[in-house]
Amino acid sequence: MGKFITFGEIMLRLAPIGYERFVQSKEFGVVYGGGEANVAVSLANFGKEAYFVTKLPKHEIGQAAVNELRRFGVHTNYIVRGGERIGIYFCEKGAAQRPSKVVYDRAHSSISEVGKEDFNWREIFEGAEWFHFTGITPALSDNCAQVCMDAAKAAKEAGVTVSVDLNYRKKLWSGEKAGKVMGELIRYCDVVIANEEDAEKVFGIKAEETDITGGQLSGEGYRKVAKELVDRFKLKYAAITLRESYSASDNGWSAVLYDGSHYFTSKKYNVHIVDRVGGGDSFAAGLIYGLSSGMDLQSTLEFAVAASCLKHTVEGDFNMASVEEVKTLMEGDGSGRVQR
Repeated sequence: MGKFITFGEIMLRLAPIGYERFVQSKEFGVVYGGGEANVAVSLANFGKEAYFVTKLPKHEIGQAAVNELRRFGVHTNYIVRGGERIGIYFCEKGAAQRPSKVVYDRAHSSISEVGKEDFNWREIFEGAEWFHFTGITPALSDNCAQVCMDAAKAAKEAGVTVSVDLNYRKKLWSGEKAGKVMGELIRYCDVVIANEEDAEKVFGIKAEETDITGGQLSGEGYRKVAKELVDRFKLKYAAITLRESYSASDNGWSAVLYDGSHYFTSKKYNVHIVDRVGGGDSFAAGLIYGLSSGMDLQSTLEFAVAASCLKHTVEGDFNMASVEEVKTLMEGDGSGRVQR
């Protein structure tokens, strides 16, 4: 089995207990997470040899993040230590008609000040099978964008499959800059993953007959979006997750996949949300698992959507669902009955 490499930022997440608001809470719960770290944990949980690459400060909080990754079986051999701080984000959990809120405190984090000399990508990709990153990482700084480019080029030279989750974050950069930077990076990718808004925000590719805020998404419209992504960037696959937001507590969840000639559409789950952070990352991990494990494309898509559905029921950024649990759901048992 080859190495599955992810590269990005792991952050300290501070959240009020339960459904309290920031202004009323007197204590915060602590977990760690971040797009690519979440994918690495899921892949390790699915039995893959997952490695997470990042830069973290040498102090105890940086070490706590490393320890958390190791606790879930992620290899940390290529984590560089240096810089002054770990990125932080505050997450207020929404409910019913009140949306969740995120406040970032990540400026000047160690990873944002990363340099070309920090990573030996040729060594990292030796024996690797897959490389995954998201659009969050190059948005952190121009340095991060350049290192992402170095990594993507090295991965392609090493014959490694490369996937990217567009993961557009308007608080980090503009759509114009995202389109320019991601437009260059995606040329080294085989697989692109996006949510119902990413392709429009980053590349101006809009789905027809869709009202995102009203929770009305057109499957046919997003099939056309996937096709345009594949055709424009010469990709092997494009996958788009479709979140129908009925409220902060209840969503419809499904996805589409396109391989250049055929469209695949998953079943839709009506999800009652415990914690939606990391939902897209768990989908990405499920897709990577399916594509790398010899599943047919319909089964791959169903596995990814089911894995993500289960993540929405788990507190924290990381998905704790096993392969067996995911397969049980994708095969039709979503009753939630006690397993004895």
